[in-house]
Amino acid sequence: MSIIQILMVIIGAYIIGSIPTGYIVVKLFTGQDIRTVGSGSTGATNVKRVMGKKWFFIVMLLDAFKGALPVILTTLFATAFKSIGLLPVLASVFVILGHSKSLFLNFTGGKSVASGVGTLLALNWQAGLMIAVVWAFVTWTSKYVSLGSIIALGLAPFIMWFLNAPIAYVMYALCAGAYVIYLHRENIQRLRAGTENKVR
Repeated sequence: MSIIQILMVIIGAYIIGSIPTGYIVVKLFTGQDIRTVGSGSTGATNVKRVMGKKWFFIVMLLDAFKGALPVILTTLFATAFKSIGLLPVLASVFVILGHSKSLFLNFTGGKSVASGVGTLLALNWQAGLMIAVVWAFVTWTSKYVSLGSIIALGLAPFIMWFLNAPIAYVMYALCAGAYVIYLHRENIQRLRAGTENKVR
């Protein structure tokens, strides 16, 4: 039974994470393939380049919901390893993997920032809210979405630890932060070179 639950969580979270929200929105309303625009990412920041600020927030919220949903469902219904919180963490890992390596887009996707914050909100809403506030503050003051994402997710494990979250959640936040920063490696190069695009 435990193995069946683990497999259901992994497969379900990955499929939900793979739903390419930004790609679908842009394709439906403009006919364009978002992967051919700007950074090629399917995330909210790239959607903004095509459809504007309103759709940036819509896609960001949809991606955050997509990240939170498998974690919430797993927390409510999965019973295996409940005392250590293993299955919600597995759901978190595979939903952000699905977002960045979508099954439906030949394993391309976004950079898992909004979906990652969604998983953190579902695991620990106080930590998730603090991380979202850090992202908003850094992005607003610096005008760099990428910098806000890197700093917010980089601080995630420390915020989880500060709030006495289970060690599994802290380790997930550490791994998720490292993964998101890795996906932003080109942005980091542009930030260092002073060529990164600012929010207008």
